[in-house]
Amino acid sequence: MGRQAEGFQYVERADGTVVITHHGRPAGTLRGARAAEFLAEVADDPQLVMARWTGNYRRGNERQARRHPRNRG
Repeated sequence: MGRQAEGFQYVERADGTVVITHHGRPAGTLRGARAAEFLAEVADDPQLVMARWTGNYRRGNERQARRHPRNRG
């Protein structure tokens, strides 16, 4: 399928906030219901789930988009 997501970690804080980092840099912060939903889902495939939740997810269309007339320079 494409490259596997890697380098993600998350920390659940005492106040219920979840902070997601990618290679040590902040990638997203989740609070309240979104944090609870993330924690329920993260057990399946943590790296892929964190990539999806932070928007840092390769969809496989980067090469195709590079060739689009709008993106040529």
